[in-house]
Amino acid sequence: MATVDLVIRRMDELRRDRNMTWNALATSAGIAPSTLKNIYNGKSRNPGIVTIKTICDGMGVSLFEFFSAPEFDNLEQEIK
Repeated sequence: MATVDLVIRRMDELRRDRNMTWNALATSAGIAPSTLKNIYNGKSRNPGIVTIKTICDGMGVSLFEFFSAPEFDNLEQEIK
C-alpha cells in the first residue's frame, strides 16, 4: 500500500474517532474543504508534512501521535 493511502486511512480513522465530518475537520484545521477532498479522493497524491501537521492540529493530535500507528511501523522509503 502506498504511503499516501496509509496517511488517508489514518486521517479518516482519527477523524471518525472524534466524530468529525470532513467539513468540520477542514474548518477546525483552517484549510479549504477541497484540500481534504483532493487528498481523500487521490487527486493530491503527495500531501506535504505542513498540510498533514495542519490537519493534525485540527484534530488535536501531534504528528508523533498521527504516525504512531502500526501501519507506519514497517514502511520502507519509497524511491521512484
